[in-house]
Amino acid sequence: MAAAALARPYIANAQAKTLTAWFAQGFIHSEDTALRKMVADYEKESGNKVDLSIVPFVALREKEVAAVTSGVVPEVMEDADFSFAPLQAWANRLVDVSDVVDTQKSKYSEVLLASKYLYDNTTKKRSYYGVPLKAASVTWHIWSSLVEKAGYKVSDIPDTWDAYIDFFLPMQAKLRAKGMRHVYAMGLECSTNGVDPINTFNAFMVAYGGEGLVTPDGKLHADDPQVKEAVIKTLTRFSTLFKGGYAPHSALNWNDQDNNNSFHAKQIINDFNGSMSIELAQINDKQAYNDQITHGLPNGNDGKPLPAQVGGFGAVIPKGAKNVVLAKEFLKYVAEPEVLNEYLKGGLGRWVVPYPSIVKSDPFWLRSGDPHRLAYVTETMVGPSFPLYEAYSPAAAQLDSEHVFQVAFSDIISNGMTPQAAAAKAFKRAEAIFAQYPIQES
Repeated sequence: MAAAALARPYIANAQAKTLTAWFAQGFIHSEDTALRKMVADYEKESGNKVDLSIVPFVALREKEVAAVTSGVVPEVMEDADFSFAPLQAWANRLVDVSDVVDTQKSKYSEVLLASKYLYDNTTKKRSYYGVPLKAASVTWHIWSSLVEKAGYKVSDIPDTWDAYIDFFLPMQAKLRAKGMRHVYAMGLECSTNGVDPINTFNAFMVAYGGEGLVTPDGKLHADDPQVKEAVIKTLTRFSTLFKGGYAPHSALNWNDQDNNNSFHAKQIINDFNGSMSIELAQINDKQAYNDQITHGLPNGNDGKPLPAQVGGFGAVIPKGAKNVVLAKEFLKYVAEPEVLNEYLKGGLGRWVVPYPSIVKSDPFWLRSGDPHRLAYVTETMVGPSFPLYEAYSPAAAQLDSEHVFQVAFSDIISNGMTPQAAAAKAFKRAEAIFAQYPIQES
């Protein structure tokens, strides 16, 4: 054991201690198995113990907010959504983990580093308040058999945004005429809860030219005509698809798992979803797995590649943790490239390792022959990308916590607002939120 420990630069080999860690439950069993193995390996090499809790991600969000509010916290918490770390860093509730990040900083993707380089309103500066561990983006998911049953060819799928979406719409009527009365062309994530509706809205907005909604300096650009037009186009497109009956009416109340379930039931031809949770849930059903297509972002309507908005999950140390030194040692171990790579491979690649050199060198990520993983990893770590807006400002985290633009869509469907009026209301609320989170550093 001593020899093994010496091979690890971040194992202290001090008197055995125990740390408490909370992680999100995986969508597939192998994710949890891989997490337990990584923790067990750390325990074996360090002699320390980890009191590990694996909690469903919705419950974990609530548990973590309650913990940092009360001050009764574990040593390590996985940030269970994209808003948690930016908001808690702003409130000075997280430990600076720059020394942990620095051990692998040269290897990280710049986008993933940005996702944890957050602003603290007490210190009036940015620093690393989380350790990046996982990368993810949002791709399209298609049933090839339904495309063919409707009389179309997968090879004819267009490569520009609106043409891509329009390609699937007439399939709905043709499949219903063949007896599939409950099939829909689109899995449109448009509810006011969860992260999938936020990712979906942002992708459409970027496709229509609104990438600059929030810029790296943390500023909101609600007055930018291009951004305004992109938001109105997105709300108009959503409402046209929804009112046209191309998405289930129940989508107004979907959580992050409902579109997965509807897709698995073949009620949806074309769905938009983050990570590879849809495919991996059926990896043991080879017929279903091979029938599905993971499709990266089409080009913009102008034919130019669209950047993917990449989300970075990781781990934080809350202030009040009893043993910060031990927590940092554990996270340094987890962040070691070979350790993190084996952990994420054990989860079958639902999350992408945040180290570009490993993505390129380990055949598992790009050369395994799995077309789902190839499309997903290429979009996440190889193609053009930028971080979630939460990386730029905690105000963006609050904006998304309130689902401001998703409420705008609800105003159109439920309250009869025009897209223009709904967008104006949303921008007014966005401006009020950003005024509450001034970033004073240069």
